[in-house]
Amino acid sequence: MTDTALPDDAAPSTEGGDRVTPVLFAVAIFTSAALVFVVQPMVTKLVLPMLGGSPSVWNTAMVFFQTALLAGYCYAHLLQRLTSMRAQMATHLVLLLLAALFLPLKINGVLGDPDPSAPIGWLLATLALSVGAPFAVLSATAPLLQAWYARVRVGHADGKNPYVLYAASNLGSFLALLAYPLILEPLMTLSGQRVSWSGGYAAFMLMVVALAVVAWQRGQIGGAPVASLETSAPIPWREKFILVLLAAAPSSLMLGVTAHLATDVASAPFLWVIPLALYLLTFVIAFQDRPWIPLPITLVISGAVTLVCISFTAFRTGDWIMMFGLHLATFFLLALMCHQRLAARRPPPDRLTEFYLLMSLGGVVGGAFTALLAPVLFNGVWEYPLVLVLAGLARPFNKAPIRNWEVYLFVGAVLATGLPPLLSAAAQADWGFGWWLNNNVSGSMPGLTQFIMLAPILAGFILRDRTPAYVIIAAGIALSTAYIARGYEAAFTDRSFFGVMKIGVTEDPRLGGQVNILMHGTTLHGSQPRNPAFACMPTLYYAPSTPLGQVMQGLQLRNEGRGVTVGVVGQGSGAMAGYKRAEDNMAFFEIDPMVDRLSRDPQWFTFISTCADGPVRTVLGDARLSMAHEKAGTYDYLVIDAFSSDAVPTHLLTVEAIAGYLKLLKPDGVLLLHLSNRNLDITRPAQAAAVALGVPYLHQLYAERPDTPDMAEASTEAIILSPTEAGLARFRSDPRWAVLPDTKVKPWTDDYVNLFGSLWRHFRGEG
Repeated sequence: MTDTALPDDAAPSTEGGDRVTPVLFAVAIFTSAALVFVVQPMVTKLVLPMLGGSPSVWNTAMVFFQTALLAGYCYAHLLQRLTSMRAQMATHLVLLLLAALFLPLKINGVLGDPDPSAPIGWLLATLALSVGAPFAVLSATAPLLQAWYARVRVGHADGKNPYVLYAASNLGSFLALLAYPLILEPLMTLSGQRVSWSGGYAAFMLMVVALAVVAWQRGQIGGAPVASLETSAPIPWREKFILVLLAAAPSSLMLGVTAHLATDVASAPFLWVIPLALYLLTFVIAFQDRPWIPLPITLVISGAVTLVCISFTAFRTGDWIMMFGLHLATFFLLALMCHQRLAARRPPPDRLTEFYLLMSLGGVVGGAFTALLAPVLFNGVWEYPLVLVLAGLARPFNKAPIRNWEVYLFVGAVLATGLPPLLSAAAQADWGFGWWLNNNVSGSMPGLTQFIMLAPILAGFILRDRTPAYVIIAAGIALSTAYIARGYEAAFTDRSFFGVMKIGVTEDPRLGGQVNILMHGTTLHGSQPRNPAFACMPTLYYAPSTPLGQVMQGLQLRNEGRGVTVGVVGQGSGAMAGYKRAEDNMAFFEIDPMVDRLSRDPQWFTFISTCADGPVRTVLGDARLSMAHEKAGTYDYLVIDAFSSDAVPTHLLTVEAIAGYLKLLKPDGVLLLHLSNRNLDITRPAQAAAVALGVPYLHQLYAERPDTPDMAEASTEAIILSPTEAGLARFRSDPRWAVLPDTKVKPWTDDYVNLFGSLWRHFRGEG
């Protein structure tokens, strides 16, 4: 910078007016940060229905927002080339006004509907056209105002450390993210949120104008350049590389934890914002003058928690609250460690915008690796445990001489990590003691593995200051538990934008032996016995005894001789095709091309290729978009059975969605909503939607029978609706179907979904 120093008589005043300037800067930075981060779940929620509610939508959107943040930081850095702060403020105000032309916020439809075989490019381009300009300009505010603050406060103690304002920025972001699921989403429609955000954007522009006016009146800008900052040495390239990596690891871990949360509960903003809020909170702590959690304490706790978390990454447990707590705590501590190490390396104020530019670049690198590159490189979610391990390299390196006992402890820990895979291999092999292991050990292998892992976990914690040894032990634990946890999931694994699909093989003697299972996350999406005697019998949720099977058979009996036209949203293993007779017509509506490919591959499943009598149609794309092209009054039976692991795409259960399904039914047709869920009460909103539409409905909660084969059926909850009473007449006399008590829960609409309330009702046992 070439600014000249202010003359003595133009130096900033220390009188009362000087106390106003810091407050104005803090409020402006706080407001811009809140707007930047509340818009992320809002806009992603707007675009989510077009891509089936997949958690990958959020991760890909995060890459976009990180890239837009990088663009904003780059603009803030380049703007410093203007020597006059008056020119900088004028430029920024002009860009804020131009970006306002994109308001109010909406999803730009110029690109049409997404192609389910290549959705990433569509999503990134649509977000860029819809919100890219206002988001990028707003995101530049934090570094830009900090740079201005350092210049107008030359000669003041607080001007020497403008990085403190970054804590205020992230505090605004953190509070905005908490407010979204707790206040904005439950109390406001999406339309109201969009209008309110646009109003907030206008208010922020007025703040920037007020900041310029007040600074002018205080003599801090005037017509002359502001005082220059002392020029420091350039940041070395090695240091830049370290800064980028320290920023990349937390960004990658944030998306990894987000995918873990969203896959097994719900693809919903109130879950997405938890890791992002914790991510921002680590910045607040790291950039404080006196951090709430000092780095030495962070290093000790994270050293222990990370090793425990890694030992659980490959296993599943029914106690999802405990597991989520463990993963979130580990993520928080690792992100805090990296950001504290980052804050300790921050350069002098004249390099401030460059520092933030490098941090933002690291965020893009980490996010792009997890959301864009990893799905191409890995057939499973290996990037999450990989980054958990590699984040250990951010720990300080102890350069003291290595002691003999440390070597012995390290070697013993590495050998211990190899013991569980060895036991597992022995249990499956024809070794002399393999029969004993198979009968007494293999059934409890996960618990045994975690018990054995206590030794390397303790060793790794003791050696936490020996960073290379710590990382190697952590890698050994990750590889060991991943090998053991494969179980029947090892037969086949593949990955697409919409998630990781696994095909497992297990034995069920009462179903003739081998059974193939299709899984997404922790949820089974269909199984098929391979024994010809049982192969065409629909199983699990689709068994003849479940609500889905009951209605299918009832309609076939009712329509005997003329067949049934069936539409199924969510293809899974194709089990519903096992019911198809020659006179029936059946179509699946499936968003993931990989699911269609697997369910039609006779190597894995034959419901569609062999069991169905006649062709079965598959329509690829989001169901609501593709079903809009179907002819009204076509179907006798529609089944809404779309799940992403245990998460239900909420846009498929809104009043508008259900009204659309009912239009596709014949007057006596039946719509079935499959509502089985481990974590959310989605039954009450569906019931409320039926009441709001004024159509008859019935509910059933089917419990699987204990005397049936393990893979024959599954407990199922469902609601059936029909445009007329005639459609449900056959089922009203069946005692298994009943009307639910009245509910005060609001129905979900395209403009209002309250998933936090659904989670809370389930937690309290009300769902």
